[in-house]
Amino acid sequence: MKRKTAKELLAESFRELAEHKSIDKITVREITDNCGYSPATFYRQFRDKYDLIAWEYTRSVAEIMEQIGSEGYSWRQTLLDGAYSFQEHRDYLKNLLLHTSGHESFVLYMAEINFNALITYLLTVTGRQELDESMEMYIRFYCLGTVSLTCEWILGKYHATPEELAEVYERSLPEPLRPYLLEE
Repeated sequence: MKRKTAKELLAESFRELAEHKSIDKITVREITDNCGYSPATFYRQFRDKYDLIAWEYTRSVAEIMEQIGSEGYSWRQTLLDGAYSFQEHRDYLKNLLLHTSGHESFVLYMAEINFNALITYLLTVTGRQELDESMEMYIRFYCLGTVSLTCEWILGKYHATPEELAEVYERSLPEPLRPYLLEE
């Protein structure tokens, strides 16, 4: 049996609190009291609650991205799993987007995490040490666009299903990335 780490328990505590309270109002003391840890334990794991949010998002993206190419796990399935994850955590993500200072910096940070995950994946499948600048720009463009669209979807601007959202992600994939991500 795998036991949860202190980081995982603190993140779980934070999510529980975020179900009922604006994220900008949640304190480190509330997070630690909710799971039985001390603030000192929190600060050994994270700089602040925003560091916790970033760690949790990075971890969830990595879990999905690590599956690409294994046992027939396609880019399409990656996109669909991402969309379902966004739907499952929609209220929490909406709270993040609406009740954190620096909304735009959070969006840019999400895009950066996705960018780094895609770079890592493409370096692995191409066997290269680095990608050329134009390929990096296509990846950056794609990540910024999909994250912005996802945030608008989370906030209710679009009423697409996760399947429809994943289809938009897939169809908007820049041509130079298609050979590495799509089964054509």
